[in-house]
Amino acid sequence: MSAPNDTPTRSILTPSTLNRLVRDLLGDVFPFVWIEGELSNVAKPASGHLYFTLKDSGAQVRCAMFKPKSASLRFRPVDGMQVLLHAKVGLYEPRGEFQLVAESMEPAGEGALQREFEQLKARLDAEGLFAQARKRPLPRYAKRIGVITSATGAAVRDVLSVLSRRWPLADVEVLPVPVQGREAPPAIVKMLNKASASGRYDVLLLTRGGGSLEDLWAFNDEAVARAIHTSAVPVVSAVGHEIDFSIADFVADLRAPTPSAAAELLVPDAVATIRHLQQLQQRLLTLQQRKLQAHSQRVDHLFARLQAQRPQARLARDRERLIHLQRRLTGVLREQSQQRETRLERLHNRLLAQHPRTRLPLLARRLAEQDQRLRRAIALTLERKQTSIRHTGRALHAVSPLATLDRGYAILFDETGRVLRSVTATKQDERLTARLADGELRVRVSED
Repeated sequence: MSAPNDTPTRSILTPSTLNRLVRDLLGDVFPFVWIEGELSNVAKPASGHLYFTLKDSGAQVRCAMFKPKSASLRFRPVDGMQVLLHAKVGLYEPRGEFQLVAESMEPAGEGALQREFEQLKARLDAEGLFAQARKRPLPRYAKRIGVITSATGAAVRDVLSVLSRRWPLADVEVLPVPVQGREAPPAIVKMLNKASASGRYDVLLLTRGGGSLEDLWAFNDEAVARAIHTSAVPVVSAVGHEIDFSIADFVADLRAPTPSAAAELLVPDAVATIRHLQQLQQRLLTLQQRKLQAHSQRVDHLFARLQAQRPQARLARDRERLIHLQRRLTGVLREQSQQRETRLERLHNRLLAQHPRTRLPLLARRLAEQDQRLRRAIALTLERKQTSIRHTGRALHAVSPLATLDRGYAILFDETGRVLRSVTATKQDERLTARLADGELRVRVSED
């Protein structure tokens, strides 16, 4: 019998499988890392990708930054530059090489400062040092201005030039301090506190020219920010160029993009102010002329009223008024007299029209006319009545019993004169009257 095979089953990998497993393992353990080092072997082929080595004194690692991440860099990476990478740990499978795939890159020193800047900014903002409600307005016409800056820098020359040109009346004092280096923040804080406590200045300008983030770092100091916050007078901050922002800019009562712009904001334009004053002077002169004219007119009016109240003037007015009233009275009397004459003439004509000599012939004519009309009416009425009577008589005669008598009939009456209508209404020997057409007969009832 052969001996049993105790050899364990072996798991055999290919290089591709091994590299893929290592890549996945690295990706799971180190998804993203921050790493700082020195650039070397920087290469950027036509593809737009960036390839380089990141090293320190003891080791190095191959790195790649693919497009479009590499195209968004705000600086040009060169050999020897110290940078800070945010990268993913990986493995280049075709060659089995350990590498970093960079997502972002920034200069190492500036990046650290920028993070410190953002942290301080967030903390001071949370405390309310940047609140818009606490910012004070600048004086419109500042008499004394304190400029806290370097006495030898270009910024102070620009500021003094603009201030002298725009507003020569302002008393400008340069309060020299270092604006760069470790000694700058305490010197700036000391000068801010001293100027604020002196009560000499209407406004303070904290300024310097442009530079790198390290050059401007004194104005991102927390002590400087709190000194600006506690200043008893308004503070204007103008640090660096227009694109530069510092903590001092956020705390100050006003931020100017440049030192020259700050000077223009601090004081008015003398030429424009003079022009405005001239306009105000012209308006004042116009108002004075209007007031003088109004007062003159009022004086003339009062003088005329005073003249009108003199006895001579009043007598003259009363005399004119009396003449006017006399004329009106004469006119009224004349008009009333004419009205009375007209009315008397109208009444006289009416009276003449009612005189008997005038009325009698008229009434006689009217009486004759009425008599004729009455006679004609009576005759016409009599004629109509006669005609009506004749018609009525003929109608009555047609229905009269007497017309029957003409045809040979008779009407019997009893002794009381009642017409007999039946033989039963008679009795023997009763005397009756018979009416004939030409007279009456006496008859006696006899037995038949």
